[in-house]
Amino acid sequence: MTMAIEAFGVGRRYGRRWALTDCTLSIPAGRVVGLVGPNGAGKSTLLHLAVGLLEPSAGTISVLDQGARSGPSQLERIGFLAQDSPIYARLTVAQHVRMGQLLNRTWDAAFAASRIKNLGLDPSQRAGTMSGGQRAQLALTLAVAKRPELLVLDEPVAALDPLARREFLQTLMEIVAVEGVSVVLSSHLMADVERVCDYLVVLVAGRVALTGDVDELLALHHRLTGPRRDVARMPAHQLVIEQSHVDKQTTLIVRSQEPILDPVWNVTPVTLDDLALAYMRQARDSAGPSSNGLELAR
Repeated sequence: MTMAIEAFGVGRRYGRRWALTDCTLSIPAGRVVGLVGPNGAGKSTLLHLAVGLLEPSAGTISVLDQGARSGPSQLERIGFLAQDSPIYARLTVAQHVRMGQLLNRTWDAAFAASRIKNLGLDPSQRAGTMSGGQRAQLALTLAVAKRPELLVLDEPVAALDPLARREFLQTLMEIVAVEGVSVVLSSHLMADVERVCDYLVVLVAGRVALTGDVDELLALHHRLTGPRRDVARMPAHQLVIEQSHVDKQTTLIVRSQEPILDPVWNVTPVTLDDLALAYMRQARDSAGPSSNGLELAR
């Protein structure tokens, strides 16, 4: 199976500070991956390593089964959109498209022209006079028109208003459906991740806390509410991820591959937001589990 991104013991150091530490994960190709975590977790560093902008201080990382920095032919296979939707304020839309064509051997001019028309962008308008949503759509068009196998998006909608964000994500899903490109999307907005992603990676303090298929992860986790209980008495097959207690009540998020049959518990589903936050808090409040122990689905 081709892996979109595969990392083994990857670390990246800036001076004395490690932004990533022993980061190990395997992300299969053909998925739309949500990469989430708190500020400073190392998300941007991981993506910059994947697209070849940085070199690891330790470990190895490969993209589409090739070294991330293996050469120009590898870069052709990857489309990258950074946080600030980088475009040139003084260039027009048409000049951006022309630049993309000159810089990318695999450029699809027909696709770029069609996307610009469908988005209602004025080819003669300078990028600096466009709205944030228009700039983001232009940047996405440039990233996809090079016909990448993997599209890497680092917080692409963080600065957009809700309508522009929804339109951007709708465009992204149309591209995924038609082009079949693999996507890794870094975001703080869990609602966006839930809307478009089918695979989840939770990164905390430079380490992988959780990876897996979204549907499988949600099926394996449950919220239990019932009389106050010492979690040390929970069955061995029910791993407690998060717990909270009030006077006479306990609420847990547990991982279990077996049904919860104890009638004392009220069992309800968890949301993706619940799940990601629970693992973030668990990793923050402890030394953090290894990625191998928590890679629940492949």
